[in-house]
Amino acid sequence: MTQERERRETSQRRRSGTSRSVEREASEAFAEERAIEPVEAEIVEPEALLSDAELEDLFRSDPSLASDPLRLYLRDIAEAPLLTPEEEVELAKRIKEGDTEALQRFVRSNLRLVVSIAKRYVGRGLSLLDLIQEGNIGLMRAVEKFDWRRGYRFSTYATWWIRQAITRAIADQGRTIRLPVHMTDSITRYHRTTTQLAQELGRQPTPEEIAEAMSVQPEKIAQIVRAAQRAVSLDQPLSDEDETSLGDLIADELAQSPEELAEESLMRRDIAEILEMLTPRERLVLQLRYGLSDGEPRTLAEVGDLLGISRERVRQIENEALRKLRRIARERLAEYYAGI
Repeated sequence: MTQERERRETSQRRRSGTSRSVEREASEAFAEERAIEPVEAEIVEPEALLSDAELEDLFRSDPSLASDPLRLYLRDIAEAPLLTPEEEVELAKRIKEGDTEALQRFVRSNLRLVVSIAKRYVGRGLSLLDLIQEGNIGLMRAVEKFDWRRGYRFSTYATWWIRQAITRAIADQGRTIRLPVHMTDSITRYHRTTTQLAQELGRQPTPEEIAEAMSVQPEKIAQIVRAAQRAVSLDQPLSDEDETSLGDLIADELAQSPEELAEESLMRRDIAEILEMLTPRERLVLQLRYGLSDGEPRTLAEVGDLLGISRERVRQIENEALRKLRRIARERLAEYYAGI
């Protein structure tokens, strides 16, 4: 029994050492590329990928996350099977030889990993879809840097790059007042440490306890807390009893008239009806390209990164979808004139 316990402990130490080695290698590669100091990262293993049940829980907790493009995207990437260790090695070799098909398959098979990491940063200033898009950029860099000869799984290595891409996007875009990257990392670590201590202590930890756990001075914790405070939202209710928001009390000179709102509503309904005649992928490409759901048009490259396909393939899907819509419009116009 003692020998068996020693064998398990030795195996566990070996795995832990491997994870630290992978984390250190990714950190150094990232630091070399961006000329920054390496920071702490969490490792996401393949078995920790986001499940359908977890995704539904996430949508139920915040219905605003469940946009049509996001649901279509997640349904689309769920069709891509995860890679075995052998397949990772084979594809990585082909990628080094310039095989673009291998690159696309490798990326597409790991898109769920990005979602698993991105969902941890919801509420930090960027939408989940934007977080996923930034994470996909980190995923692409990880694929380019991955060395299969090291002997570890790609997901272990890619976690670092995905997380760094997301946290830096939050630092650059997600706040009214831009923060230094190192402070964003400190805020993330502060939130994680606070949550862990609250679970262990059964209460909210004091600043001194958090400082001790993070190995920093209490004054540093105060700085982090101040930096983490956001600008006041115009949508925030003025009180718990009153649903009136600050924005309700500020006149909007550019506000649409009721007639304009009604016209826009009818147009959105007609667009949604027509898009239902396309395939899910064609519908998603048009929604992303023209910002039909969130008002933010995206480039061919951005849509390609989100879907794990080339920009040329995005262009082909878009053109085919537009041809279908033009044909539908001609048929409806012919029916209209025939009925006159």
